[in-house]
Amino acid sequence: MESVIDLGELNGPVLLFGGPYSNLAASQAMQLEARRLGIAPERLICTGDTVAYCAQPAETVELIRRWGIAVVMGNCEQSLAEGAPDCGCGFEADSACSLLSVGWYRYASQRISEPQRRWMAGLPRQIRFKLNGRRFLVVHGGVERINEFLFASSSAVQKQTQLAQAAADVVVGGHCGIPFGSALESGYWLNSGAIGMPANDGTPDGWYLLLTPQADRIEASWHRLSYEVAASYQAMLEAGLSNGYAEALQTGLWPSMDVLPEAEKCRAGQPLRLETLII
Repeated sequence: MESVIDLGELNGPVLLFGGPYSNLAASQAMQLEARRLGIAPERLICTGDTVAYCAQPAETVELIRRWGIAVVMGNCEQSLAEGAPDCGCGFEADSACSLLSVGWYRYASQRISEPQRRWMAGLPRQIRFKLNGRRFLVVHGGVERINEFLFASSSAVQKQTQLAQAAADVVVGGHCGIPFGSALESGYWLNSGAIGMPANDGTPDGWYLLLTPQADRIEASWHRLSYEVAASYQAMLEAGLSNGYAEALQTGLWPSMDVLPEAEKCRAGQPLRLETLII
């Protein structure tokens, strides 16, 4: 496995999304949306966790593999590739998130094939590219730790320190499940959001990030992704995954907010509205 791959200079727009989370219908919708926007696979990047909460892990991984897009290794890919006993999500022991993960991780591990595990093992931990003169680094969680939770309200100093370590102008992450953009003293920290599970904002939509070159700048904009939620919900029920995450697909509310800082907890159930950033 190469820890870092460099895609070189890309001629935008570039689309980034995270967390397919074994949600085949959402992944299919993302593929259709990319085609509608005219974005070729070489300008698409997934921030990891192709497999997680939902009911179609093998099918979702196969769609992503055949699509031919760049994918960063998430903690779920790392755990499944290594045959680890848990998802490595970074949940606190005995928390609701940790307890809920036992069922979906076991389910996913039983269905992922050996070739798919080998594909996961070969994914890079970081992806670099340049766009309109800006240097980008794509990670799953943090620059140094794959399962680090960084949110909009997380310390700007923490983000700035990691950005300096990244030797980049912009870091794009995933993992936390809620999209955001932070303008720092020097550079930016962006989160693409996830497509396979709602952003705890009371809507069933997923999110993706679009980077569009504009003259000598870049427009970073976040967009909702709607899909056939009922299909994913029914697949979970039929698979015996009738847990809080199945309900979350419909309600847009997470079954546990253990991982959230207080600021994000206070915004639960409030539809997200993200402003475009000019980088």
